[in-house]
Amino acid sequence: MDDQSSRNMKGVGGKSENIKQEQLDQYRIQNTGKPLTTNQGKKLSDDQDQLKAGERGPSLRQDYEFFEKMTHFVKEEEPERVVHARGYSAHGEFECYQSMRHVTKAGFLQEPGKKTPLTIRFSTVQGPRGSYDTARDLRCQGVKLYTEEGNVDLTTIAMPVLINQDAMKFPDAMHAYQSKPDDDIPTATGAHDYFWDYVANNHEALHMVQWIMSDRGILRSYRMMESWSINTYLFVNEQGEATFVRYVWKPVLGVHSLLQDEALKIGGLDPDFHRRDLRQAIDLGAYPEYELGVQMIPMEDEFKYDFDILDPAKFWPEELIPVQMIGKMTLNRNIDNYHTESEQVAFNPANVVPGIDFSNDPVLQGRLMAYQSAQYHRIGVNHQELPINKPICPFHNNQRRGPMRYRIDVDQVNYHKNSLANNTPYTVPPEKGGYEYYPERVEGYKIRARSDSFKDYFTQPRIFWNSMTPIEKQHTIEAFSYQLGKVESESVRQQNVNLLVNVDKEMASVIADNIGVERPSGSHVPISTSYPSLSQYNTPSYAYTQKVGVLIGDGFNGQEVTDVLNFLQQYGVIILIISDTLGTVTGADGTTLKVDATYLTTSPYLLDSLYVVGGSAKNQAKFNQDVDSYIKNAYKHYKPIGVASTGQAYIKTSDKNNLAGVVFAANNPEFGQDFVTAIAQQRFWDRT
Repeated sequence: MDDQSSRNMKGVGGKSENIKQEQLDQYRIQNTGKPLTTNQGKKLSDDQDQLKAGERGPSLRQDYEFFEKMTHFVKEEEPERVVHARGYSAHGEFECYQSMRHVTKAGFLQEPGKKTPLTIRFSTVQGPRGSYDTARDLRCQGVKLYTEEGNVDLTTIAMPVLINQDAMKFPDAMHAYQSKPDDDIPTATGAHDYFWDYVANNHEALHMVQWIMSDRGILRSYRMMESWSINTYLFVNEQGEATFVRYVWKPVLGVHSLLQDEALKIGGLDPDFHRRDLRQAIDLGAYPEYELGVQMIPMEDEFKYDFDILDPAKFWPEELIPVQMIGKMTLNRNIDNYHTESEQVAFNPANVVPGIDFSNDPVLQGRLMAYQSAQYHRIGVNHQELPINKPICPFHNNQRRGPMRYRIDVDQVNYHKNSLANNTPYTVPPEKGGYEYYPERVEGYKIRARSDSFKDYFTQPRIFWNSMTPIEKQHTIEAFSYQLGKVESESVRQQNVNLLVNVDKEMASVIADNIGVERPSGSHVPISTSYPSLSQYNTPSYAYTQKVGVLIGDGFNGQEVTDVLNFLQQYGVIILIISDTLGTVTGADGTTLKVDATYLTTSPYLLDSLYVVGGSAKNQAKFNQDVDSYIKNAYKHYKPIGVASTGQAYIKTSDKNNLAGVVFAANNPEFGQDFVTAIAQQRFWDRT
């Protein structure tokens, strides 16, 4: 990794001036050190007991302090999001790399180096707010850019394709995907009859489901999440010329995933795994970074490709439509309050500025209506006045009423047109910054129908399959087998393998064997095309921010271990000292290390690699057993393992293991560099 990459990843430069944070500072309240009061400011002398008629008597109706406290508590939760309920947020900024003036007049994309404050919310789709982070699911990323022309909400998902081709189908897809109506089971997974019945009978769903069943469905970290706009937007320049555009965020750290076994186990061990990971990285100054890329197609090339560019269930291959990097997002501040900064943040793809417009993508068209309605229901008609949603530029209109209206509009004329206020607030012509829709020519009959160009359901899924590495294919087969294996209806299981044969006959046949149904007849579509960009194993890999568990007891080689830990820290590796008890461990030379966690309070599932040092403990047998358990788990999941000179006895060699990815310190002067290289590789799939 070169110096520039290192600087980029470490967020050198710290927090820049941020006008949005200055605005939010007006609403940040510090309660520490202040007297306890009611919401009306009355100071309280007792906040532990109700007002009673005697110590053992009944509570009194006049106890307003109790009434205020309790009624607020039972009513303080607003309606949960119907989808994307479980999420987490951070703050940051976007820096423009180059002027995009030739294709868009959007102000935040005009000048190289221009910075725009933003907030981001990551989320899963299926599970409720109390579900877990590592479920196999579609993940979403909403970015609210606070530009000088108004808010731009850029909503993306961790796959380049969507489950439906028309917004009319979205309620059906989500009703099928979510927990069953009779028992509200399962949580945070579509591994049940109704969802897979939907997939089998709505072929447009197959493509996205295939992506979810791939490694993309179980991300290692939000910091390692690639995400696409799915929908096709328009860039419009000052000359009124339009260009089709799709967005993609590419994480600087690359795209990496958990194994299915890890994702399931972590869901129980640490349901907050992804949000904790994001928060800890920002606290450490390892600011997550994502480059913004755009794929652009001239209007005259709308029908150039063998797929419909307006179909949200189809990706735009990077090899045919190159990604141009136009800026970088850096997340450099954690939220202070989950409810006000994450739960109340409201996204809407209709929030754009001059220079960004909408195509006829039928899912996008529906989203432009649905999101605002959802926010009105969930938060209220004045949700845009909440601090997290409020633009940094002034906004004026004739809206005055509604619950939770913060503004005190002192003028009395609230209609357009008028003479009493000289026809203000006034409209603004496009040449002075007023928003103007691209004057696309449209014609046709009113009809409920779908373009025939949308009806190729199998070519791109076949291309995606062709583009996978053998290990990715194996993981995808395991995921399909696990999910369909949970389906009780034999008919639904059979229908799905009969559908999957269109993608790959061998894959469908193996899955059929695994789930107890007949192998399908027929064969996959005759497509041999593949694209390297579709495999996440072509992504960058770094040791930076990988978490290494140091398994250690007393009596270790102080100089050796200290040198290794210092070397790892130079590469930004996160170190977790693990022993049998909290406190400190002491080396043979008196070196002491603070223990961060015990074998009981953490787990090998929560670590990216191990550094096996060993040592002495009060209960040596139990200590050795714990170390052995951690090693076996890490080895089984193909993770790097570094072995100190004092830890070799824990590694048992045989003709059944090749020790791929196991690095020994004994007689190895390059151990530090070799171990860092192994940590960066992350998995050793050739391990036996």
